[in-house]
Amino acid sequence: MTGQNPSDIEIDTSKPHPARMYDWFLGGKDNYPVDEQMAQQLLALDARGRDMARVNRAFMHRATRWLAENGVRQFLDIGSGIPTEPNLHQVAQRTAPDARVVYCDNDPIVLAHAAVLLRSTPEGVTEYIQADARRPDTILEAAGKILDFDRPIALSLLALLHFVDDEDGAAELVDRLVERLPSGSYLLLSHTTGDFDPEGAAQARDMYKARGMTLRLRSRTELTAFFHGLELIEPGVALSAEWRPELGEVVDVPGDEPIPGYAGVARKR
Repeated sequence: MTGQNPSDIEIDTSKPHPARMYDWFLGGKDNYPVDEQMAQQLLALDARGRDMARVNRAFMHRATRWLAENGVRQFLDIGSGIPTEPNLHQVAQRTAPDARVVYCDNDPIVLAHAAVLLRSTPEGVTEYIQADARRPDTILEAAGKILDFDRPIALSLLALLHFVDDEDGAAELVDRLVERLPSGSYLLLSHTTGDFDPEGAAQARDMYKARGMTLRLRSRTELTAFFHGLELIEPGVALSAEWRPELGEVVDVPGDEPIPGYAGVARKR
């Protein structure tokens, strides 16, 4: 479904990419010096960058498991990033072996590792789409070849929307995707915030802008607005580390300051 041979891809190593920086924060090796350099600069602003990535990953695991345990059998993960085990399909298929999962990302390096994302259970299906998140119709058309849009789907936009500015249509993007989901579907969001360190957030935003990238950190209220018209699952929009910790995989982080990220899950009626 990628429409491109991984051996033919060209990876731009002249500037950092969020997927590769995230990989570096998680201890991966599928990144380049330019990614590590910027990641190190971000660590100078907040030394807990690795903890932020780990906390976000743990939220994905908990939320995916909760969804599978509550009957969801289809997942569309946009902005999937470089594979880091356990991947979303592995978490879902441990509970529901017949789960169908479609991943989507725009970084060619993710395509190079797509085979890892396609290791489905015999009963289930996994597929990968190479596309930009800001092209929802392209994604929906491709996903429709794997997922049944007459049955509930969990739409995962994790650590993605803070790379899409309001002027670039972040709200419209979410609305367009949710509009196509059938009743009983779910929206999963996680998002970095500047609520706890506005000065550091402004510096990080300028750092991204200087490299031709967008960083739009949002408040809890702003993130909650993306869920309009949907039924938030308890505890609503919460700190990522505090979303249903009883489900396990809580990341032990030093200090008493909150990890600056929010997350939530909501159901479409």
